[in-house]
Amino acid sequence: MRIMGLDWGEKRIGVAVSDPMGWTAQGVEVINSKGSTKADMNIIKEFAQKYNAELVVIGLPRNMDGSFGPQAEKIKALAKLLSSKIALPVELWDERLTTIAAEKLLIQADMSRAKRRRVIDKMAAVLILQGYLDYLSRKKDLQDD
Repeated sequence: MRIMGLDWGEKRIGVAVSDPMGWTAQGVEVINSKGSTKADMNIIKEFAQKYNAELVVIGLPRNMDGSFGPQAEKIKALAKLLSSKIALPVELWDERLTTIAAEKLLIQADMSRAKRRRVIDKMAAVLILQGYLDYLSRKKDLQDD
C-alpha cells in the first residue's frame, strides 16, 4: 500500500510518498500554496492519484506538552475536508520537531541556506511519513509475535 505524507504549512506543503511496500518515505515535491484550500487540495488530489496513494498522513502540530493549539485545530479541520475531497482516509501524525530535525539533516549534508529553504518542507514530510511507516512496522511486528 502506498501512503502519501504531507507537511502542511501556511505557504508551502511538503509532499512525500512511500515505496509500494510501505517501508520507506521519499520526498517528491514542495507545493507553493495557492492561497486557496480548494486549489491546494486539488493539487494534493492529483499527487495522490499520480502515486496511487491509498492513505494520506498529515503532520499534526502539537505543543511540546502534547496539547493542541490553534494550528493543530486548523490541520484537523483540513484533514477532514481533504478526506472527503480526495475520497481517501487521512491520518494525523505528531509532527513535533520534524522541521528542526529536517533542518539539522540538511545542514549536516552541507546544503546552502537558500537550497534548504526550498526543500525543508519536503524533508519534513519525509520525516512525518517515515515516522508513521515505522509505527506501522512496529505495530505489525507486535501483532506477529
